[in-house]
Amino acid sequence: MLRAVLAGLSFVCLTAGAHAAEYWIAEGDDVFGSVAVIAARHEDTFVGLARTHNVGYEELRQANPGVDEWLPGEGTRITIPRHYVLPRAPRSGIVVNVAELRMYYFPSDSGPLPEGVAPGSRKVITHPISIGRMDWSTPLGATTVTGKVANPAWYPPQSIRDEHAARNDILPRVVPPGPANPLGKHALRLGLSSYLIHGTNRPSGVGMRVTHGCIRMFPEDIEALYKTVPVGTTVTIVNQPVKIGWTADGRLYLEAHPAALKESGIDGEIVTVEDAIANVSESPLTSLMRAYVAATEERRVDLDWDAAERVAQLGSGVPEAISAVVSSTTTGGEITAADPIAPLVADPGN
Repeated sequence: MLRAVLAGLSFVCLTAGAHAAEYWIAEGDDVFGSVAVIAARHEDTFVGLARTHNVGYEELRQANPGVDEWLPGEGTRITIPRHYVLPRAPRSGIVVNVAELRMYYFPSDSGPLPEGVAPGSRKVITHPISIGRMDWSTPLGATTVTGKVANPAWYPPQSIRDEHAARNDILPRVVPPGPANPLGKHALRLGLSSYLIHGTNRPSGVGMRVTHGCIRMFPEDIEALYKTVPVGTTVTIVNQPVKIGWTADGRLYLEAHPAALKESGIDGEIVTVEDAIANVSESPLTSLMRAYVAATEERRVDLDWDAAERVAQLGSGVPEAISAVVSSTTTGGEITAADPIAPLVADPGN
């Protein structure tokens, strides 16, 4: 694990409050960020830690097997999984990977490079999300941001009103802006009927499969996205439980998550053949082989298959190196400094 952490070849800049993180990815790099380890306080829960560290509830559960998510216990070591392999998707606009419950945003203009970041690096911003549960799946495909709405009203469709009525919870035809509105204070309209990227009045559910198909974010995350994402931005939604990517120095990393439930496509169209096939439930090893073939089409590598199978089967969501020696010359750009491992300290607060 230590080797995997030290090889996170990217520069990270945390904003105030440690909520959002902007990462700078070196040219030729698919892997960025680093894992942190903290000591839990007696009052900590995974719901609180998730929001503090801008990770999802399920991400914390996967990275900390055997730890009670509601009562971790004073001094328990908690892994904060902020080390990522990029999905195999266009590196532009917004990319959503439903299998890992995470969004990546590639601004069209990265702005000036911070000191110490390699020339040619570009910015990526990533946030945890919630997606649709089994009976209200989030569709796969490509669309665009068609509008932005502050303080949106919610017009629940009849199917949702019927669902609530069955629980003796009668929804009005229009839920006005305010604390009872599940859309929160900001929403991005998509070129899909009835689908949004929006905030929430219940942030404890972020990082879970709990929505009616929309993409839900922490209030502070959607507010930042609302301010920076222009109308017309592309949105690519994929389902990749197993991701394999290269570092700029030629090492191959594997990140695996439990497979997402079968998803529907946007207007019957899927982004790639990979996603169309992955849309059918398959074993972690099948997903591993599919990702490996895609990642090594143009570059060869000596692979540690035992390590690869272990990571794929574990599904912890934490990337690990699975290559030994690269057998062809790499062409990646200059390597930026790795993130340091966070010291074992008490969490600063929820």
